[in-house]
Amino acid sequence: MFSNFIVTFRETLEAALVVGIILGYLTRIKQAQYNNVVYLGVVFGIAASVAGAFLFNALAGGFDGAAEQIFEGTTMLVGAFLLTTMIMWMMNQKHVAEHLEHRVEAELSHAHKFGLFSLVLVSVLREGIETVIFLSAASFLAGGSHITGALAGIIFAMLLGYGIFIGSMKINLKKFFNITSVLLILFAAGLISHGIHEYQEAWWVPAVIEHVWDINGIIDERGVLGGILVGLFGYNGNPSLLEVVGYFLYLIVILVWWRMADKNKRLD
Repeated sequence: MFSNFIVTFRETLEAALVVGIILGYLTRIKQAQYNNVVYLGVVFGIAASVAGAFLFNALAGGFDGAAEQIFEGTTMLVGAFLLTTMIMWMMNQKHVAEHLEHRVEAELSHAHKFGLFSLVLVSVLREGIETVIFLSAASFLAGGSHITGALAGIIFAMLLGYGIFIGSMKINLKKFFNITSVLLILFAAGLISHGIHEYQEAWWVPAVIEHVWDINGIIDERGVLGGILVGLFGYNGNPSLLEVVGYFLYLIVILVWWRMADKNKRLD
C-alpha cells in the first residue's frame, strides 16, 4: 500500500508541477486566456490515462499459465525500467521550469493552441501511463490492488501541488525527490528481482541455485511484516541466485550512476 502511495504521489505531483509551471508562466506573461487550453489538456490527459488503464487490465486478464507469468514478469521489468528513467530524468533536469516555459513560448509565438494543448496532454498522459504500469507491477509483486494507497497518493499530491502553485506551501523539492527516489530505487530493484522470479516460474531463465537462503521462518514473506516488505522493497525470504544477483546488481549500477550524476551537477 505504501509503495502505491509513493508512486502515485510522486507521479501526480510531477504532473501537477508541470501544469502549475505552465499556468504560472501564462499568468506572468499576461496570457491567462490560454488557461482553458491547459485545463482541457489536463482533462483529456486524465481521460486517456483512465482509458489506458482499462485497456491494460483487459489485456492482463487474457493470460493464464506460463503466459501469465511471462506477462507479469515483463510488466515488472518494464515498470522498473520506467522508474529508473524517471529518476534519471529528474536528476538531470536542473532547468525543468525554463525548458517548459520555452516550449510554451514557442507554441504561443506561432499562436498554436493545439501545440500548448498537446504539451499538457502528453505530460499528463505520460505520468498516467507510467502510473498504470507501476501500479500493475506493484499488484503483481505484492498481490491485490491496494487502491486506497494509490488514491491517497493522488489526493495528497494534488493538494500539495495546488498549495505550491498558490504559494501557501513551501517544500524543498530537491530533498523531496531525493528521498522518494531512494524509495523508488529499492522498489524498482524488487520489481527486477520478482520479474526474474516470474520468468523462472515460466522456465524462461534458470534459477542456477534455487534458494540461496531461506529466512521465511524468521520473516515470512506471506506474513504481515513480510507482506509490507514485499510491497516496499521486493522482499523474498528464499530467493534464487539469479534474483539476488539481479537485485543487487541493479542497486550497484543505479547508485554508482547517481553519484556520478551528482558529481557532474556540482561541477556545472
